[in-house]
Amino acid sequence: MVECASLPSLDVPLSRLGFGAEPLGGTDWGHVDESTAIAAVGHALDLGINFFDTADVYGLGRSERLLSQALGSRRHDVVIATKFGVNWTADAGGRRAKTFLDSSPKHVFEAVDASLRRLRIDSIPLYFVHWPDPGTPIAETLDALTRCREQGKIKAVGLSNFSLGQFREATQYMKIDAVQAPYNLVDRHIETEFLACCRELHICVITYGSLAQGLLTGKYSAPVEFEPNDRRHRLTHFQSENLQKNLKIVERLKRISTQYGKTPAQIAIRWVLDNSKVDIALTGVKSPSQIEHNFGALGWQLTPSDYRQLSMESDKLQRGLT
Repeated sequence: MVECASLPSLDVPLSRLGFGAEPLGGTDWGHVDESTAIAAVGHALDLGINFFDTADVYGLGRSERLLSQALGSRRHDVVIATKFGVNWTADAGGRRAKTFLDSSPKHVFEAVDASLRRLRIDSIPLYFVHWPDPGTPIAETLDALTRCREQGKIKAVGLSNFSLGQFREATQYMKIDAVQAPYNLVDRHIETEFLACCRELHICVITYGSLAQGLLTGKYSAPVEFEPNDRRHRLTHFQSENLQKNLKIVERLKRISTQYGKTPAQIAIRWVLDNSKVDIALTGVKSPSQIEHNFGALGWQLTPSDYRQLSMESDKLQRGLT
């Protein structure tokens, strides 16, 4: 059963479980088999998932190209969200050499045209500013995006990884359609003021990192090691003292999961979706089995008691209480 959310600027229901296509870029997440990842897109379509999230910088355009290839003719029927604002230079072999924040008007126009070419679509359904660019006034970025929307190149505009203050400033210059931010049982910094502000302004909330980059699946124990090309070796919630603390939440997920006949990962995703202020939860996907498994988080709910208990235990651990 596919649960749906809405985004007023787009006249189509959006699946509340979104397909995170960063692994299609082939970098930062260890080994990714291209054919398996492409097959995952097809399986997501078969399940009824119609929201696919990528960014131009994922694999330096590779994720957008492969997503378009995997979707085929159905790329015109789904909602694709992509992002710009992290520019790059590459060496002669096309490998990443340097990335830098760039939301200048000049780059807005260049980036949107490049994404349209890679995705092979006429208009981007949802276009995000990937990260705030301290070198460019947000008013200038949003003015350029307004012109892109007037030209029909984009339909809706979102902000990703903006603080509450930055977000409020942006809303003075343009109607923001959606926001994207991390949210899970070990990272809840958007839970109060930020989410309340989005609800007040009728802005679609899309969260990523529902499984804390795999931590909440229950497959890791301390210590944990990752390949050099896997960014998780740099993430704080996988490191020493933080990992020990966060694994206590995983143990709680395991206990609750047996009551529901679900897995810890499905419970963790469901906890995100059971927050009434969250519209869509993204999960990064490498294979058909992963999207099939994550799909098991739909069509049911945690009891209010279990939802509160998970929230309370998470809160205690994040504040260092026992």
